[in-house]
Amino acid sequence: MRLTPLDGADLEKDLRRFCGRAFAVRTHLPCGAPVIAVQFESVAGPARLLLLLPLVAACSEAHVSLAGGPREYVPSDYDTVLARWTRNDHDITLSELDDMLTATATFESWDFRWAYVVRYSSDYRLTIEQRRELLQRTLADTQVKYEFYVALYGTKWRWDDLTKPTSAWIVRLIDEKGNETAPSRLEIIKPGVLEFHYFPYTTPYRHCFRVDFPRVSSDGKPTIAEDAKWFGLRFAGAQGNEELRWEIDSNGKRVALAAPHVSDE
Repeated sequence: MRLTPLDGADLEKDLRRFCGRAFAVRTHLPCGAPVIAVQFESVAGPARLLLLLPLVAACSEAHVSLAGGPREYVPSDYDTVLARWTRNDHDITLSELDDMLTATATFESWDFRWAYVVRYSSDYRLTIEQRRELLQRTLADTQVKYEFYVALYGTKWRWDDLTKPTSAWIVRLIDEKGNETAPSRLEIIKPGVLEFHYFPYTTPYRHCFRVDFPRVSSDGKPTIAEDAKWFGLRFAGAQGNEELRWEIDSNGKRVALAAPHVSDE
């Protein structure tokens, strides 16, 4: 017997034959693994059930290291590094299977920035000196802030603009120890060629933002605790809340080197 994957429309049609009324949407587990979420009503009664049917084997999110230091990346490594530092989640209203908010975010860590500069330098044919200057400048930013590239999609376009007082959502940096930090900068951007190319989950139907958080709070404490096992972004509002989490590799040191070396090769 050969099994073939079904998309949401096929699954909904087939389930209606057996269940009477069914609704199906494609969504993701917190780790990013694609699933089809199916809610159906039995023809025999009012009971409602929700099924999550994986389209591929469920994944476990890779742990990340906040360590600094040199990397040996080549341009083709960028997609792998991007996936490592990107999280995606959906806030779904089960009663109607409305996708209230889809949030995707990339944490622009030391590790991510190194891979980005290598890829960007190759694409734009930068000289060795230009690449060195760009790398030093972008890595220096990691010493004073945590920066995320965020793309949001929801049911109401005007509610998803985090910069507006009327936004349905707020965003906070959180960690396993209970720290919660408001952004120091929240900027909506109009995506251009760089965003569409280097962050391919960017679409014209999403609001895109640069979101910065301080590394140290006003009381002098780290916003991500040194012994935290994870950190993340929390999107919260009257319609619900969701979290994007990055699990921290406990073996990864968090000391970033001040003077990165760039190979002349």
